[in-house]
Amino acid sequence: MSDSIGVLVVDDDIEIADLVEIYLCSAGYKVYKAANAKDGLNLLEANEIKLAVIDIMMPVIDGIEMCKRIRETKNIPIIILSAKSADLDKIMGLSAGADDYLIKPFNPLELTARVKSQLRRYMELNPNVKGMKDDIIRIRDIEIDVARHKVTARGKDVGLTPIEFDILRLLASHPDRVFSTDEIFEKVWNEKMYEANNTVMVHIRRLREKIEADSRKPQVIITVWGVGYKVEG
Repeated sequence: MSDSIGVLVVDDDIEIADLVEIYLCSAGYKVYKAANAKDGLNLLEANEIKLAVIDIMMPVIDGIEMCKRIRETKNIPIIILSAKSADLDKIMGLSAGADDYLIKPFNPLELTARVKSQLRRYMELNPNVKGMKDDIIRIRDIEIDVARHKVTARGKDVGLTPIEFDILRLLASHPDRVFSTDEIFEKVWNEKMYEANNTVMVHIRRLREKIEADSRKPQVIITVWGVGYKVEG
């Protein structure tokens, strides 16, 4: 699956960028490197890139701002690398549109595994398939076309990232069932949640901003206080 898939690595620390390149190339990916966000954005526009690995602390344009700019036009997976481990920094990264967050120093094998996981989800949810039987989920004024990875809200197309789409599909496929944040994390990210964090909460908030008529008064994704989240059937 990884053969010739383009991955962008943006980090002003050359040694880290080179290390990431070595591991990702060994896994079969085609790596594009940039030492700053401006060059990274140019590479993204000029090449067929399916995932971006971005450092937060960069001069001029930081990783948060770069993430926001990517999200204006693309739904590719974004993994943020940062020396900052505070919850607020994680929330900022995820709120800007990142799908995953890895704290420096990190294990290159773990990064490679996360790249594979994010790309598997992205490639599976964006197939170029013709003649596939429609698989449509309808909840209130939301329509989820599973086969085409397409969501419409009140008749208008909604651009979701692969993670956002997975969360919505999970909840909408089991109307009225309440999922805890741990369950959502384990089913969507395909790994155990070993410590409490705000990852799911941030993605739910971002998802609501895209699909709810009023994200402050959600009618589609409902919070069940002290338990988790559900979609009402």
